[in-house]
Amino acid sequence: MAVLKQKENMHDFHIPVMGTAFSVDAPIKVARYGITSVISIGDDELCEYMRRYHAERVGKEYTPIHRWEEDYRARRLTAYLNLVNEIVKEQWAELVTSPFEPGTEITKYFEMLPDTSSLKVMYREMEETADNKAKKKLQDHLRTLIRLGSIECNIMTKIDRNNYRGKELLPEEYSDALAGLRGYAKSTLEDSSIVFSAGFNRRLYAYIEKWDDFFPDEHGNVRKRVILKVSDHRSSLTQGKFLAKKGVWVYEHRIESGLNCGGHAFATEGELLGPILEEFKNKREELFEGLLAIANEALSKRGRTQYKEIPYTRITVQGGIGTVREQRFLIEYYKVDGTGWATPFLLVPEVTNVDGHTREQLRHATKDDLYLSEVSPLGIPFNTIRATMSEEQKMARILTGKPGSSCPKGHLVTNTEFTEKPICRASSAYQNLKIKQLQGKNLPSEVYSEEYEKIVRKVCLCEDLAAPVLINNSIDTLRPLKSAICPGPNLAHFSRYASLQEMVGHIYGRINLLNDTYRPNMFIKELEMYVDYLVREINESGPVPNPNRIQYLQSYVRNLFKGISYYKTLIPKLHLEVQAYRENMARELLALEERLKFRVEEYHHLWVEERERQFALV
Repeated sequence: MAVLKQKENMHDFHIPVMGTAFSVDAPIKVARYGITSVISIGDDELCEYMRRYHAERVGKEYTPIHRWEEDYRARRLTAYLNLVNEIVKEQWAELVTSPFEPGTEITKYFEMLPDTSSLKVMYREMEETADNKAKKKLQDHLRTLIRLGSIECNIMTKIDRNNYRGKELLPEEYSDALAGLRGYAKSTLEDSSIVFSAGFNRRLYAYIEKWDDFFPDEHGNVRKRVILKVSDHRSSLTQGKFLAKKGVWVYEHRIESGLNCGGHAFATEGELLGPILEEFKNKREELFEGLLAIANEALSKRGRTQYKEIPYTRITVQGGIGTVREQRFLIEYYKVDGTGWATPFLLVPEVTNVDGHTREQLRHATKDDLYLSEVSPLGIPFNTIRATMSEEQKMARILTGKPGSSCPKGHLVTNTEFTEKPICRASSAYQNLKIKQLQGKNLPSEVYSEEYEKIVRKVCLCEDLAAPVLINNSIDTLRPLKSAICPGPNLAHFSRYASLQEMVGHIYGRINLLNDTYRPNMFIKELEMYVDYLVREINESGPVPNPNRIQYLQSYVRNLFKGISYYKTLIPKLHLEVQAYRENMARELLALEERLKFRVEEYHHLWVEERERQFALV
C-alpha cells in the first residue's frame, strides 16, 4: 500500500527537547528557517515566566495566569504556545517578503538548506541566472515553496503527578500530563506534533480521544500529530497499537539511544542502536500497514474519516550523532527520514538557553567531566556534568545540616514511603525522614555514610533545570537559582561556541566543529557505555542476586553479544568512512567484546547456561 506523502521536509534534522529550559523557546529562534524544534511543556511555571518575558520583549499584552485560578496549568501552556505561534508567524511573514540579498532572512534560510535539497538546487540556479526578469520569477516561485519548521511539544509521560486543591484530590484530568496535553490541544498550533517520551501512559493516551485535532478531517489531514520517542521496535508497536485502537495515528517513531543521549537515560536490556534500526528498517511497511488496519477500524466505529492510504509517517533517530558521515549513513543505509541533534546545540547561544557560567563549563568539558549520575529523584540514570552550580548548592545544604530542597514545584513527587501524599526524594521533607530512619538502624559508620550519601545525592531537577533560562534572561523568581545541565557524552568533542548557521553547516558537512579529542564512532561509543553500565549493574547486584536480577543480566549480556556480532557485519558497509577508520572501529569492537567476555567470566554465576552457549558460538 502506498504511503501518503506530504510536502518535502526542509531539513534532514530536528532539534530535540533539551531539559525543561534549554529549548523552551527554540521555535522562536529557528522555526522561521524551516528547522523543527521541540519545547518541553512539563513546567507550566517556567512557560508562564517565558510568556511574560517574550510578550514584553516584542511589545505584546501580558495578563498573568495565577496558580489559584481554575485549570491554571493547562491555560498557562495554551497561552504560551499561542504566543510562540504568533511570534513565529510574524517572523515568517517578514522572512518571506525579505529581499534575496546577502545577510537577509530569506537568504539565510536558503543558505542553511542541505546541498542535496531540490530547493537549494533551485536557489543556486536563481543566483546564477543573469536575466533579471527570469531571476525575479524564480525568486517569487521559491517564496511559495518554503515552509516553517514545526513547533513540537514534549510531554514526559511518566511525569504525571495527581494534583490537589488544598487537601482535595482533583479529578485525573488535572494531572500534570493530562493538563499538559489539554494545554497543547487547545493551542492555536497547527501542522504541529506532541512528542510522548519516557514510556507508556494509558490514561494520557486515552485522553487524546477528547480532542478532534488529533484525528483526520474530511480530507485526511491532521492538525496535531503524535510522535512516540522510543528505544526499540517493540515499544513502537505496543504504544502504536494502543493509540491506533483509539483511531490515533503515530506520525513519527523517534528512536533514541538508551544511553548515548542527554538527560535521563532509559537503558534497554543491552539492545544496541544499530540492531534496533535494522529491525525498524526491515519491518517498516509491516508496522505501518498493521497500524493502519487497526486505526481505520477504530475510526469507522467512531464515525470519523478513515485513511485511504498510509498517512505520511517518519522514522527518525537521535542520540550521539556527531559527524556528517554518521548523519548520511543513518539516512542512506537505515532509510530513516531524519535525525535529531541536541547536545551540540548547547554551544549555540542563539538557539539554546544556558547561563554564561554553565555554558563555559560545557565548552571546557572533557570526557571525564561528563558522567551518568544518580542525581535524579526519579531513580533513573541522568547524564550530567561535574561541578554544576546545582551540585554546589546541594553540597552547601548538606554541610549546613539542611539537606534537600524545599520542592517549590513538585513535579517529580513519586515517593509514598513515609507519607500518604507523594513527595519527592530530592526534597528536605523526604530526606529528613529517610535520614531519621537510617539513624535508627545503628549501622557501622562506613555503611551509614554510604547509605546517607545515597539519600542526599538527589537534586531538585524541577527547579535547577529551569534555572539556566531564567538566569540567562535575568528573570527573577525570588528563589535562589542554581543551574543543572544534562548534556550527552558527545559534548566532549565540541569545544567552541557556534552560530546557528555554523552548526547547521557542521551537520551537513560544510564545516567541521569537532575538537581534536579522539571520537569513536557513535555505535562504538554507545556499546562502550552499555558495557560500563553492565559492570555497574553487576556490582550493585550483590554477591547473591535474586533470580529475576540474574535473568535480567543474562538477557542484557546476550543482547550485547548479539549487537557485537551485528556490528562485525556492519563495519564493512560503512562506505562513507575510509579504510583506516573501519579497521580502527573493528579493533575497538574487538576490545569491547574481550572486555565483555572477561566480565562475564568474572561473574560467571550470573551467566550459567547462556555463557556456555555464547562462548561455543564465539
